[in-house]
Amino acid sequence: MIEKRDFYINGQWVAPVQPRDHAVIDPSTEEPCAVISLGDRADTDAAVAVAKAALPGWRATPPEARLAVVQRILEVYEARAEDMAHAISMEMGAPIDMALSSQVASGTGHITNFIHAAKEFQWIRPLGDGTPGAMIAMEPVGVVGLITPWNWPMNQVTLKVIPALLAGCTMVLKPSEEAPLSSLLFAEILHEAGVPAGVFNLVNGDGAGVGTQMSTHPDIEMISFTGSTRAGRAISKAAAETLKRVCLELGGKGANLIFADADDKAVQRGVRHCFNNSGQSCNAPTRMLVERAAYDRALEIARETAEATTVAPAHLPGRHIGPVVNKAQFDKIQSLIETGLAEGARLLAGGPGRPEDLNRGFFVRPTVFADCTPDMTIMNEEIFGPVLSIMPFDTEEEALGIANATPYGLTNYVQSGDGARRNRLARALRSGMVEMNGQSRGAGAPFGGVGASGRAREGGHWGIEEFCEVKSISGWAE
Repeated sequence: MIEKRDFYINGQWVAPVQPRDHAVIDPSTEEPCAVISLGDRADTDAAVAVAKAALPGWRATPPEARLAVVQRILEVYEARAEDMAHAISMEMGAPIDMALSSQVASGTGHITNFIHAAKEFQWIRPLGDGTPGAMIAMEPVGVVGLITPWNWPMNQVTLKVIPALLAGCTMVLKPSEEAPLSSLLFAEILHEAGVPAGVFNLVNGDGAGVGTQMSTHPDIEMISFTGSTRAGRAISKAAAETLKRVCLELGGKGANLIFADADDKAVQRGVRHCFNNSGQSCNAPTRMLVERAAYDRALEIARETAEATTVAPAHLPGRHIGPVVNKAQFDKIQSLIETGLAEGARLLAGGPGRPEDLNRGFFVRPTVFADCTPDMTIMNEEIFGPVLSIMPFDTEEEALGIANATPYGLTNYVQSGDGARRNRLARALRSGMVEMNGQSRGAGAPFGGVGASGRAREGGHWGIEEFCEVKSISGWAE
């Protein structure tokens, strides 16, 4: 049993003021793998106080020196990659190979892209031509509270901590209590990299406790949160009294529009993307809309792909999906699968219960529903599991209307050989991101959505700007 009860405050590991043990459950075994402590008001206040005390010195540190610290973080992070992969695999169930190649690698990619963005970032810049002496300064927001989820731990931690450091902010991180081990290791990495005491602090806790305390704290100037839309609404309300900035990256219900002229791998690619990370990604393409001329063949490919997707414990090597994170998530997914059946969706693959060879662990059968309709629950609720819903469409306009008929707006997908059509849809789809023909977004592109998906823009220079205040200056001496 791993024991990690201490918090990282002011450059050292300190015991909680009032210990409150919380077991971390390995979702492959349903057994405790570690114990942490959940913090409370005194721990939160202590972390915020040292972050506030460290702010003047860190914000005055030249950007080049802050960049050098982040470059050192990248070196240490890469050296600890295998340790990080094991932590993530154990705490939230990512298969060990995927944990290293995707989960850990996402952090490497974000840190690298932030380094590139920081080298080109203009911290003070002219307003524009024809305005002599008018300058724009990008300055740190101040003390920031960072609340991160369990599904892609290092993806989200690096998307918040690294730009905050580069911007000159000091911070308190509250990782998910479901998956805290990777963030505790990340604190070790920052310590070894030489982040000054008080600049980065970590307090474990739950949303109702430390999360709310951070959201309402008068000395925190900004909350950056990734998680459910329900929690995002609660944080916005809690933060309103202190008028702090709130940056939200929330859920999604992505549509994948597949036209008859799409490439041969479009359906298979969409199914695999939906099932990746056991379906626990806010940008998963969970609604597959297929042009009717290609529908029957698409269903056959989707069924074959789902049946070829293996499920196994996270510690085993290989190309498989692991468990979902906990019992509450497992039960929710099972309920939604049952709802899909009750509402008349046709089951192509998977279905309720665990895979036949797994009788313990939070394992879900890769599930595909066909003949769905826009009003079905599984077409509207974020399932956050390996469940795909497919329906046909007849016209581009119909597909666009169905895709946009959701309060979410994170990522949508288009598969077509017609470039003009792709471009039209990219502009018409209501979402913060559109990915087409299997091409990933460019390095340093912003990640974020609209509507119930929040309006964060994380990554690259947009991510650094999230942690900056814009100051307008006149009369600047040339």
